[in-house]
Amino acid sequence: MSKNNLIKDQMGNIICLHQPIRRIISLVPSQTELLFDLGLDEEIVGISRFCIHPKNKCARKVKIGGTKKFNFALIEKLKPDLIIGNKEENYQEGIERLSSVFPVWMSDVNSLEDAYQMIRSVGEIVNKTKEADDMVSEIQTKMHEFSDQSGTRVAYFIWNKPFMVAGENTFIDDMLRNFGFINVFKDLDRYPEVTLEQIGDANPDAIFLSSEPFPFKFKHLNEFKKRFPSAKVKLVDGAMFSWYGSRLRYSADYISNLITDLESIH
Repeated sequence: MSKNNLIKDQMGNIICLHQPIRRIISLVPSQTELLFDLGLDEEIVGISRFCIHPKNKCARKVKIGGTKKFNFALIEKLKPDLIIGNKEENYQEGIERLSSVFPVWMSDVNSLEDAYQMIRSVGEIVNKTKEADDMVSEIQTKMHEFSDQSGTRVAYFIWNKPFMVAGENTFIDDMLRNFGFINVFKDLDRYPEVTLEQIGDANPDAIFLSSEPFPFKFKHLNEFKKRFPSAKVKLVDGAMFSWYGSRLRYSADYISNLITDLESIH
């Protein structure tokens, strides 16, 4: 038996959902992975072209454009019961256009607590409450078991030329803090551009070059090593620091190994 529910998303929008939900479009990679891991393989009918995990399942789904450029005609053909997006990763104009036609639930994740709330909320919406609660419990247990408080002063780079870093009020900053790192650019808001002089003045113990959104490679690592010889420079898996869905189950182990690797760099 179907019914309508009024729910609130993480941006405070009230959404009218027609239950049961049988056709879902996800506009964000980390939330797409979450939906698959909650067991919604059949319900997912469309994803963004940046949604790549799990690889075998994403390959079979219809791509509705990028995270900031939607194919509206294709989305209309898919007739979704629910579209799931994110404030930071999607663009306002596109979301407003979709919201005028379809139920669109938006996340707004800037901390681990926000991520836990997002996972639980999505689980409740798609009738996977127990699975979502179990997932959050698993993540929290691993986070609590993580005891390393290295105090390593880190600059976390998300873009190259112009150099851009993760500052405060970001999920990455909260992840760094939860794992005992000190963000040397925590006094700068969001994702600021920084100069070579600012980086030198910050004098980080370690420089993390993320795999996303800019795909830093070994050539960039070598360039940073030459510019900042006193810092330990590492290429890092950006998903482990910035994906706020089910991938969080693996972040603690990954970052524990990363800390071990840093200790071996002289």
